[in-house]
This record gives sequence, C-alpha cells and structure tokens, in this order.
Amino acid sequence: MSELRFTEDHEWLRTEADGSVTVGITAFAQNALGDVVYVQLPELQNYDQGAEASTVESVKAASGVYMPLSGEVVAVNEQLEANPELVNEDPLGEGWFFRFIPAQAGAVEQLLDQDAYDRLIKANADA
Repeated sequence: MSELRFTEDHEWLRTEADGSVTVGITAFAQNALGDVVYVQLPELQNYDQGAEASTVESVKAASGVYMPLSGEVVAVNEQLEANPELVNEDPLGEGWFFRFIPAQAGAVEQLLDQDAYDRLIKANADA
C-alpha cells in the first residue's frame, strides 16, 4: 500500500498503481460519526475540488464527503450500499467510498501527509 494522504475534512487518499486515487473517511471521522447506517455514493462524473461527492449518515449525524481534488470519479464501492457498516469496521480498507482520476497529475502530493494529519487531529482535540 502506498503512503496515504489526508484532507482537513478527514478524508484519506491512496494513489493506486493505475494512477487512480481511492478516497475514504479516516478512522477519526468515522469514530466521530458513530455507527454508519447509510452511504450515498457519487455519480461517475467530473467534480470540482471541494464539491460534495458523497454523503455518509450515522446514528448521530449526516456528513458530506468532499472531492479532495478536481477530477473524474471512475468507480464507487458498491458494497457500501448493502453494508454501510464497512465504513466503521475497516475505514482504511473495505470501507472506501470512491476512486477518481485527478485532473492534475501529482496534485495528491500537495495534501497532508500522516504527520501533518496527526498534528491536525491533535490541534482539533486541544481546541
């Protein structure tokens, strides 16, 4: 598995061998949401960075999953339609949401690395 990148919205990204990028929500995010009961997956289309691509609903709240970079969604995790609890059980694995092709090559590298994301979580916890 390649190195993960993160957004300030608590999404993780993993660049795959074919150049696509897999997106999911972090363990921090799914812990904050609680038990996930529904996931609305994105359409296979182009999205601008920051656009709401997906929605995750839990027993506590509903939250948007935002497009971390501009690009085209090319695959969705259809398992989540019948088994949204995968987001809780394996947020960095089987609980992924979608894959996309970034509009700009190398843009993923500009996002937060693990150390920067850990600092963000700590800052949020201290606030």
